[in-house]
Amino acid sequence: MPPAADTTTAPHTGVRPQTERPARSRSTYPGWLFAVAIAVAAFNLRPVVTSLGPLLKQVQADLGMNATLAGLLAAVPSLCFALFGFAAPGMARRIGPIAVITAGMGAITAGVLARSFAGGTAVFLLLTALALAGVAVSNVLIPVVIKRYFPERVGPMIGLYSMALSAGTSLAAAVTVPLTGALGGDWRVGLGVWAALGALALLLWLPAMAAKRERGDRAGGAAAPDKLPITRSRTAWAMACFFGLQATGAYVVMGFLPKIFQDAGVSEGASGVLLALTMVIGVPVSFVLPNLAARRGDQRLFVVVLASCGIAGYAGLALAPAGAPWVWATLVGLSNCAFPLVLTMIGLRARTAGGVAQLSAFAQGVGYLISIPGPILIGRLYQVTGDWYLPLGLLAVLLVPQMLFGLRAARARHIEDEALRPAAPARA
Repeated sequence: MPPAADTTTAPHTGVRPQTERPARSRSTYPGWLFAVAIAVAAFNLRPVVTSLGPLLKQVQADLGMNATLAGLLAAVPSLCFALFGFAAPGMARRIGPIAVITAGMGAITAGVLARSFAGGTAVFLLLTALALAGVAVSNVLIPVVIKRYFPERVGPMIGLYSMALSAGTSLAAAVTVPLTGALGGDWRVGLGVWAALGALALLLWLPAMAAKRERGDRAGGAAAPDKLPITRSRTAWAMACFFGLQATGAYVVMGFLPKIFQDAGVSEGASGVLLALTMVIGVPVSFVLPNLAARRGDQRLFVVVLASCGIAGYAGLALAPAGAPWVWATLVGLSNCAFPLVLTMIGLRARTAGGVAQLSAFAQGVGYLISIPGPILIGRLYQVTGDWYLPLGLLAVLLVPQMLFGLRAARARHIEDEALRPAAPARA
């Protein structure tokens, strides 16, 4: 289903804004196979992180990793997503987004496999960063590829991408420990086995790279300038802040939700299942939501609904966590579905694949930087107060600016129209 047309009148810039035409591939690479490649790549974008958490105690003990370094390891994903995400558009302009994603799948495969043989903490961190670099550039550029090669099906394809990403997140968190036990109990095998999925993605993307024959970002007919002055776009800034605030909530939930339930008397096994519920609920919603959002001229209704779910969920966790834990976990899981929503909006707020690349890098790069202090602050508040009232209250309060930024980012606008608007003439 094609996205709704933007009825906004573009400002006069001297250059007529254009909407990118579908890229015409000269290859015989089937569209359905390309969609499968996108889904398999998305599936690989979170096991690098979520497979490590359940085995972190074993990794620490074996490598002699102290608590400070373990905390640094928790901050590495956001740092890598921000730093390498900013570099992705420039790489795409030089060799094409498909080639960069293919290299990203190679980095994920190599990093995940090699770190399972690491003999020390420094090497383990370095190889984890290599895998996360592949995740970062793929995070940014998969929406670009969708915009370029599936311009009439942005919603369904973003839905497929988000659903596969959520499925990979949930599966790695749920099965890493039992899988490690079934394979002999060695954490190195339990982490290294996920490289097989990366290798599968690489096998799908290598023929895609050869078949599409891209030659940099203009290969798909991008009408956007090489580099937009994107910081002049209010929509881009709103998107970045919306992305950062939703990422803050998501990382806090992944890191602390089991502890919140356990402190309320819920068993360890049940708290793990409740965490899995918050992630699993994103699988079907991540497929349906982008389709619904892409049909509308703007997405403000969805921003409000998801934020309201989060406020209700955090309030329930603060006041009666053991009273209706399944309800609170469901509401928090729905709130975290702001992630597929913001991915959809990134694909709709730019006219061209080049514009999507720059908006995706800017929103995710700035957004992940914004998200870094959140989990640290929540943990500190819990350490100081000894309970979860203040940390959960802060998370609920943060949903208010998230909603406000989301309402601004969800309006039917294109960043090219804002970034290329001439500055107002100075008064004498």
